[in-house]
Amino acid sequence: MAGIRHVLHAAAFGLAALAFAAPEGAAQSTPVSGDILVLNQDRLLSQTQYGQRIQRELEAASSALAAQNREIEAQLTAEELELTDLRATLEPADFREMADEFDERVSSIRAAQDAKTRDLQSQAEAARQRFFEEIVPILLDLVESEGAAVLLDSRTVLLSAGSVDITDRAISEIDTALGQGGVAPLFTTFD
Repeated sequence: MAGIRHVLHAAAFGLAALAFAAPEGAAQSTPVSGDILVLNQDRLLSQTQYGQRIQRELEAASSALAAQNREIEAQLTAEELELTDLRATLEPADFREMADEFDERVSSIRAAQDAKTRDLQSQAEAARQRFFEEIVPILLDLVESEGAAVLLDSRTVLLSAGSVDITDRAISEIDTALGQGGVAPLFTTFD
């Protein structure tokens, strides 16, 4: 409850600051200089060139891993059918030994593929974290150029005037400063 009260006070303070920023009818720059600015972090990740590159490379790596999983599944299905066909021609003990070996191999492959999925998720989180770390200086410059003291994620703000949202400007500044965030691949491929 204290967190909500804090956000409401911050929003009210921000709106009050906007009301006194300039006399009615006076020209104001966009965004309005004040104590509090907001931006949408999700849009920074989805609409900057760098963020879009992260998403493209993540989708490509996910698709490659999914294709690899389908290929492995097809191979294992074919092996399972072969094993099933051999059942009639083998001694029960020999079949059981082959079936147990197959089951162990399937479990091992499943564990390896699950580890690759977890690794890809970790890489995605690391890429997003790196993105946000690299944009901090750009956002700090924007906050300072507007004379603001606080920058809030728009998801934490209950109510704000649109003129305090600097998301579009931040996207432009990030694209100018970082472009696509380099050329080195962001995700490893899985063999």
